[in-house]
Amino acid sequence: MTKLAKYLKSSLGFVALIVGMLFLQAYCDLALPDYTSKIVNEGIQQKGIEDGVPEKVRPETMENLKLFMDEDQQTLLDENYTQKDDVYVLNDIKEEERAALADALKKPEFILYAISQPELAQSMAAGQDQAAEGDQAAESGDGALPMMQLPEGVSALDALKLLPDSMREKMKGSIDEKMSTISDTMVEQSVVLFVQQEYEAQGMDLDSMQIGYIARTGGRMLLIALLGMIASVLVTFFSARVAATVAHDLRNDVYRKVIGFTSEEFNKFSTASLITRSTNDIQQIQMLLAMGFRLILYSPILGVGGVLKVLNTDVSMSWIIALAVVLIVIVIFILFKIAMPRFTKLQTLIDRLNLVTREFLSGVMVTRAFSAEKHEEERFEKANRDLTRTNLFVNRCMTFMMPIMMLIMNGVSVLIVYNGAYAIDNGNLQVGDMMAFIQYAMQIIMSFLMITMMSIMIPRANVAAKRVYEVLSTETTIRDPQQPKTPDPETKGVVEFDHVSFAYPDADEKVLEDISFKAEKGQTVAFIGSTGSGKSTLVNLIPRFYDVTAGSIKVDGVDVREMRKKDLCDRLGYVPQKSILFSGTIDSNIRYGRMEASEEEVKAAAAIAQATDFIEAKDDQYDSPIAQGGTNVSGGQKQRLSIARAIAKKPEILIFDDSFSALDYKTDVALRRALKEATKDTTTLIVAQRISTILHADQIIVLDEGRVAGKGTHKELMEHCEVYRQIATSQLSEEELAG
Repeated sequence: MTKLAKYLKSSLGFVALIVGMLFLQAYCDLALPDYTSKIVNEGIQQKGIEDGVPEKVRPETMENLKLFMDEDQQTLLDENYTQKDDVYVLNDIKEEERAALADALKKPEFILYAISQPELAQSMAAGQDQAAEGDQAAESGDGALPMMQLPEGVSALDALKLLPDSMREKMKGSIDEKMSTISDTMVEQSVVLFVQQEYEAQGMDLDSMQIGYIARTGGRMLLIALLGMIASVLVTFFSARVAATVAHDLRNDVYRKVIGFTSEEFNKFSTASLITRSTNDIQQIQMLLAMGFRLILYSPILGVGGVLKVLNTDVSMSWIIALAVVLIVIVIFILFKIAMPRFTKLQTLIDRLNLVTREFLSGVMVTRAFSAEKHEEERFEKANRDLTRTNLFVNRCMTFMMPIMMLIMNGVSVLIVYNGAYAIDNGNLQVGDMMAFIQYAMQIIMSFLMITMMSIMIPRANVAAKRVYEVLSTETTIRDPQQPKTPDPETKGVVEFDHVSFAYPDADEKVLEDISFKAEKGQTVAFIGSTGSGKSTLVNLIPRFYDVTAGSIKVDGVDVREMRKKDLCDRLGYVPQKSILFSGTIDSNIRYGRMEASEEEVKAAAAIAQATDFIEAKDDQYDSPIAQGGTNVSGGQKQRLSIARAIAKKPEILIFDDSFSALDYKTDVALRRALKEATKDTTTLIVAQRISTILHADQIIVLDEGRVAGKGTHKELMEHCEVYRQIATSQLSEEELAG
């Protein structure tokens, strides 16, 4: 996959935008559990009171608080409150200042609340007794206010005010020791209860405060959820765009690369495999990118953020998260170890299925003619069965993933509730914090679950990427020269073979050996010989379908290996042995070599190729549709349209590779006569099986097992070439030979 990362360069802006949106989405998702905790803890349990800093304080309460403050704390209190009418109102202060004020108020508020609660006061008294020096201090009442015998009608707070400063300071020390043994959660709840009492004493409506707090917090949650949804939608949209762009560029590059392949590269990659790599494999990469940005990139962001939130919520239960992560990693490792080899095999099996399907569809007429449908069904069934089995194996492996993950998630929830219940009972944790912890734990596990879900796609897409890269990284054996040569404009239509030899790659024997001849402008040179003598191979060397093994081929005086392929092919008009038409119309197929050809030129080319009669017999004539591969026209019609296509290009050199085999004798004669008249200045190279096609050629070259067995005109070869004479006598009567 990393080798194809360069295709993301054109979409780097969108990728950066996606990452930004993912961070925004993660922030929103991680913020929601914290708000849930606030609604439970502060909104429900604390009646909408966030901390121990009251918004309004009565003068008598202000005096009582100062009893347990030092001078600096009293100054801080006076600076942050302003007296209005009969109450002190909190000034507009920053978060840092509020936190410092809350810390200063914590101890005095806790003490005042403890005094107002007999059970808590008794607990404090017990702590003071332990802090007092000896039994004598306890008996005398030093620092043990709640144990003192107070006169009727005198409150503990009034008695505290009457105590000497030294005794009050000693009592503060014992209270500090007692507070150090009480959990922060219990202290925070106590100071909030003190603020509630203060508000009730002022006649404030706590129910309205509670409803208002829940409504405000809930509204923020809705806005954050909406923002997270918008970020998620944008991530999906931009991910799809980036994935589609990368797939588009990959398909273009693969297509351009395959167009430049020679037969040697096509032999390395089967046609079915190249089709699979261009479609299915690139689709796998596109799907991975579309899902990957949303899941693979989002998972670590969410996971790391969840861990940080967990550590801020409750460190004591973080071992539960660690245990869950270890279990998930083990599950992922086992699944990858088992399924990865099958993913590699999966793409090969898809290739095989495509190959069998393509062969059957291409040769369906032959299959029916030989009643081989049963055999082809068995071949297809075997390929289909192998692919199905592998798919089932992979999917069965992955079916274990979700139940195992759900088991881990539910187990983690049970552990958190079990441990959290003890922490809540001991006053070390609030209910809302436990709920938030569960949600953060689920988010962390979900981030790993996302990666596990992607484990189904990652191996397969990785294999697909390797296969696509294999095509893109394949060096073509026939390339344009670094410093191409251009033929002299005065020299046109000259083809020269200079001691040419050729052997197919990895072949032991040469197909052609020491072939030499020269075709001048306007001449017709024909090649004839027995089947397998190398006729088609010889003409296929001219457009560089292969490069010669030895010797050289010159077109217009320049070695074809020193010319750009485009310059070379612009000079050639090629009619292959197997006529190929493209889906479109008759007109578009004739124009294929020269799209700018006029309507008159198209019709003229069709007339030379003897195609006018059957074209004009059709309802739409030149606009008549041609099916893929030309399956809706006969073999002879297909051949004539291929010839017309080459003629319409108006090349310097025409190459006919046994292109008249499907024509009847009358059409053959008429076509050759028209061709000779219309292409007087065009060099024509003809590969033929029939002597009658090449009788009037300027030069006939006879091939026998890859060598030149004879060269000359028909008359000369009949006199001096035994191989040609045998071919001629087998095809023509004595009268025809004499004529």
